[in-house]
Amino acid sequence: MQIIITAEGQIRCIYAEVIDLATIGRMRISRGSFVEPNADGQWIVDLSPVLGPRLGPFPLRSVALQSEIDWLEQHWLSPSP
Repeated sequence: MQIIITAEGQIRCIYAEVIDLATIGRMRISRGSFVEPNADGQWIVDLSPVLGPRLGPFPLRSVALQSEIDWLEQHWLSPSP
């Protein structure tokens, strides 16, 4: 689990239950994307909550979820230069 701590003390991560984040302090959890099936039964990743693109379609939900994580880690979670 990657955790980014900004100079202002804000923490960003892709939520997982690996670490009990409540021990760090008060949390504000917000959605990073929507992973939903389309009319053809394929999976679409909609990253609009973090101003990202739509990815897919993917034949398997697991592949869509991994694509979601990969994009978030590369474009949203990475510290700003």
